[in-house]
Amino acid sequence: MIIATETSPKTLENNQQRFYSPEEYLELEAAAEYKNEYYDGQIIAMPGGTPNHNKIALNLSTALNFAFKGQQYQVFMSDLRLWIPQTRLYTYPDVMVVAGELEYAEGRKDTITNPVAIAEVLSDSTEDYDRGKKFKLYRSIPSLREYIIIAQSEMQVEQFSKTDDNKWILSEYEGENAILTLTSVPFQIALFGIYDKVEFEPEK
Repeated sequence: MIIATETSPKTLENNQQRFYSPEEYLELEAAAEYKNEYYDGQIIAMPGGTPNHNKIALNLSTALNFAFKGQQYQVFMSDLRLWIPQTRLYTYPDVMVVAGELEYAEGRKDTITNPVAIAEVLSDSTEDYDRGKKFKLYRSIPSLREYIIIAQSEMQVEQFSKTDDNKWILSEYEGENAILTLTSVPFQIALFGIYDKVEFEPEK
């Protein structure tokens, strides 16, 4: 998580004062055993995901991919890297949707720049970042029209949709029968589909 720590990943020297160029990050990332984010000179190890986190991301991406068969939209999970040149951020969103052809970062075939929708599954360690700083960084993506935040401890989804006059509108969904309707692409899904096979911890 970028905001919470500046400690270098295990693959790098433990030197908090060291800053890396994007080129150095990409070279190190190619040899790394696990994913790392890059933000304006810092390389930050990404936290591992829980089974619920993985199930939610997989449920949503699978439903999107099925809905878009034969259409111009492309769906990607967290293996594909995103580059935001305006804010110097390399990251791996949980789910991305691209409309039409992929636009790659210069000189890369493993990093894109033009999602229209991004979804992130919240965790305790990243929730504040995903809601705050990361969303601010995402808003600098010219193509982005929609940002979806999905809780993993309860059936709750927040949808931020960009209007034609550059305002971001929040819609909230709770409960298994609530239906999330995306505004950037033709897709809708009930929350029970997003949370299929997710096992919530019992309330204490």
